[in-house]
Amino acid sequence: MVQRYVRIQADSGTVHYGLFQLDHSVILLSAAPWLGGQALDVAVSEGDYRLLAPCEPSKIVAVGRNYRAHAAELGNDVPAEPLLFFKPPSAIAADQEEIVYPSQSQRVDYEGELAVIIGKQVKDITEEEAASAIWGYTIANDITARDLQRQDSQWTRAKGFDGFCPLGPWVVRHIDPEAHLETTVNDEETPRQATAISDMVFTPPVLVSYISRVMTLYPGDVILTGTPEGISALQVGDKVEVEIEGIGNLTNTIIAPPLTAPELAETVELEVEADN
Repeated sequence: MVQRYVRIQADSGTVHYGLFQLDHSVILLSAAPWLGGQALDVAVSEGDYRLLAPCEPSKIVAVGRNYRAHAAELGNDVPAEPLLFFKPPSAIAADQEEIVYPSQSQRVDYEGELAVIIGKQVKDITEEEAASAIWGYTIANDITARDLQRQDSQWTRAKGFDGFCPLGPWVVRHIDPEAHLETTVNDEETPRQATAISDMVFTPPVLVSYISRVMTLYPGDVILTGTPEGISALQVGDKVEVEIEGIGNLTNTIIAPPLTAPELAETVELEVEADN
């Protein structure tokens, strides 16, 4: 069985890294696995914990237009070098967590992606060295407020809302270079995104090497490797599922933003009028 490394919050409130088991129990680790955490003689049963995003990175470095067909669908050329941007750690959400549709946007898109987890501190490394710096892989959804991305001169706001970086459900050490990625909305029979990760322009080792020549990467840092073609808008109530062969499924539901004070007051007023 492929080992699946998770991060959980026990019912006691304590947070642990662990190994997910077939019966959905979790064997606890002494530390994050990329920091050398070892299995303890302690297990938490299913129902006694909540699954969290599988890591706590110091930063999330994302890559734009790393699939030719996706660049084309947005009317862009493939960049000659990796196109980098950040998503804040506050954007991270766990598998099954609800994602708030921000009131500032009129179009929010999914972007299913393969995510790389860095295993050691690296700086200025070669592509060959980068392969050994990759500790494992998980699934990401680079949720994007597309209208704000087009409106702003940079992508911070469009990519940075809370919940706009679902990660999970766990990390695996290795993945088939030809593994397929599929994104499905509301359990539709036909995936909206479906491609092999081998179609990406810049491979994970190339990306890690390139990024390391810009900034130091630390254990647990996350690199989002780009999304393939097939993006489209999400609506409140939609369930979006990203599946990568050999890892699993990352599922989140989009919910409406909370009412503002004036909206809440108006709702109460209408309810009172209806009762009268």
